[in-house]
Amino acid sequence: MMTQDLIRLLPEASLAGSAVAGLLLGSYLPRHRQWPVRALAVVACAAGLVLTVASWPGPGMTVFEGTYAVDVPTAGARVVVLVSVLLILAISAEQTRGDRRESEFVVLVLLAALGAVLLAGAGDLLLLMAAYLLASVPLYALTGFAKDAPGTEASLKYYLLGALLGVCMLFGVMLLFGAAGATRYPELHERLAGAPVALVVVGAVLLLAGLLFKAGAVPAHFWVPDVTEGARPPVGALVTTVPKVGAVIAIYRLVESALQPSGLNWALLVAVIAAVTMTLGNLAAFFQTSVRRLLAYSTISQVGYLLMAVAAAGHSTLALPAVLLYLGAYAVTNLGAFAVVCALPGARSLDDYRGLRGRHRWLALSLVVCLLGLVGTPPTGVFAGKLTVFTAAFDAGLGWLVVLAAVNTVASLFYYLRWLAPALGATPGTSPIERPGRWAATTAYVAAPLSVAAGILAGPLLSALHGELLM
Repeated sequence: MMTQDLIRLLPEASLAGSAVAGLLLGSYLPRHRQWPVRALAVVACAAGLVLTVASWPGPGMTVFEGTYAVDVPTAGARVVVLVSVLLILAISAEQTRGDRRESEFVVLVLLAALGAVLLAGAGDLLLLMAAYLLASVPLYALTGFAKDAPGTEASLKYYLLGALLGVCMLFGVMLLFGAAGATRYPELHERLAGAPVALVVVGAVLLLAGLLFKAGAVPAHFWVPDVTEGARPPVGALVTTVPKVGAVIAIYRLVESALQPSGLNWALLVAVIAAVTMTLGNLAAFFQTSVRRLLAYSTISQVGYLLMAVAAAGHSTLALPAVLLYLGAYAVTNLGAFAVVCALPGARSLDDYRGLRGRHRWLALSLVVCLLGLVGTPPTGVFAGKLTVFTAAFDAGLGWLVVLAAVNTVASLFYYLRWLAPALGATPGTSPIERPGRWAATTAYVAAPLSVAAGILAGPLLSALHGELLM
């Protein structure tokens, strides 16, 4: 039985094994020639993708006595996270290649990715807590990786808020364990209905607070713009993408599998959080002049749209595939936009992109595709994901939330156009646009078509993503 469980976890094992092997290999390689560690990470991610697709789960199963689910949501998280890691490794090539701590950078990225996957598949509160820590601690180190003042400040803010919310999660786990006498989701499903209501509410809210922090949703969203702007651009791309995959699926699994039977209206709570998150994210992005802060607030608003499908959990058959499709499309599109930012590290403000079309037309085209994709313009993948999310929310009786989300979508076009207008204008800016980084630019050229392909292939993707939540 143990051997079978390990075989089913080969994609996770590839991430863990490559992280350990990369740390050991990096200690023996010359400090300024550590590219084999990056190559090892690429091979591990590619192997994990092949293993996941080859053994795509049907009905699903659990491993290690029901503490971890191997089902469609977990498989979807594996694919999105592994593809994201491959793109991030390419984005970061110029800025970390030849660095004396290149191995440490790659290993920390792999560990953060492993934590995100474990968050998505956790079916036990204790494993959920361990996955939260694994998905958080490497990111604290990566945020301050440059050892400069902005990165150090951002890392400290990120760590303090993460530690606070981690303690809240621990208290939530303690209260739910006291209420149900168990930590596995199936047992919570059976016992929370008869538990004291106040105990369940306080415990669940504290637990959700930590997961909402990882997702970058209200009320613990303040760290997102500070970290995105203070850290190196590839780290900003990482923290606005990978942790959200695991956190959103973890919230979905927790709400539907463990909390729904308690009899409380968790769907309404999540819907209100979704509404506030998307609205505040869009409002804060309106007048940003820093491209990284603009993308940071954009990602906060995107989490609000994702939480709409979580609010529809258990009330619409489209809720789960909508979450997975949206996460995949958003990850590729967001990383494509960040790839443009990483390709032009000297361009920090919107005005710095003035005249980009005349100097680097293909980079400008990639930026157009990715930014309009984040709005939800057809035929991109975010459009298909957002349309499916809206349909699931409407089926669940959340028409008011769909109307608010549609208004927010139209409003978001304003701040994306504030970036695109100078980039596509003919007038050159006063700040010279340097020659773009080859690896980051190539990543943008790959991510933009992938974003469009995800929308064109939305039908087959939704069919593959349909499945029952195992627990």
